[in-house]
Amino acid sequence: MREPQAIDMEIQSYLHVLRCPAIKDQYEPEANRAATEQTSYQGYLHRLLELECNQRTSRRKEKYLQESKIPLDKTMDTFDLTRLAQQQKQQIKQLLTGRFLAYHENVMVFGSPGSGKSHLLCGIGQSLIDQGHRVYFSRCSLLVQELLQAKASLRLASMIKRLSAYEAIIIDDIGYVSQSREEMEVLFMFIAERYERGSIMLTSNLPFSQWERIFKDPMVAAAAIDRLVHHSVILEMNVASYRMDKAKESQIAESNGGDC
Repeated sequence: MREPQAIDMEIQSYLHVLRCPAIKDQYEPEANRAATEQTSYQGYLHRLLELECNQRTSRRKEKYLQESKIPLDKTMDTFDLTRLAQQQKQQIKQLLTGRFLAYHENVMVFGSPGSGKSHLLCGIGQSLIDQGHRVYFSRCSLLVQELLQAKASLRLASMIKRLSAYEAIIIDDIGYVSQSREEMEVLFMFIAERYERGSIMLTSNLPFSQWERIFKDPMVAAAAIDRLVHHSVILEMNVASYRMDKAKESQIAESNGGDC
């Protein structure tokens, strides 16, 4: 009969090769627990596999969240849904299921500065990551500069291919800063390459009627809009500035405090 110590060393070796760190850490404590509780062999194996899967899921979520570059403070828990109309709430509820990703649908959120557009898409993005989806966040100005640099160094195709690994790309504040024609050309190329291959989620304070200001050319603007709108969900956030409301609340609180 083989020595228990030798068997234990082989088990540790096998689990290292199979890359099962949770089982490697827990199979002995769980074996003692199973013996005490008189758990079946099947129940013991189920518990070990559950621990391994849970740890892998948790690590994957942490990795996806880190690589997404989404601001961690912008979650759905910190987003004030009470400011929105019922129709908008229903749209958001549907988006949070993540089903739109399977159809490569785009999500476009329009509204004035401070209305919570960026916060909303970041919150949805984090919820999608919790479901196991890969999401990437970038301000439009930064993404455009990265695309332009990639083009200059003949790496544009490889950069677009790398971004295609993400099921959703969040482009924040498109049109917020005026870009040159060359910069807008690479942005259009990115939108065209991603068409019906992956979801784009964007925010803008400019309605479509003013997108010629973004792309510098009415034909290019129309082509970009056509590709984005073809499969899309559009949210109009016609609400007062969240930051302005908070500032007013703060002023009122300070004023009331001063009267006491």
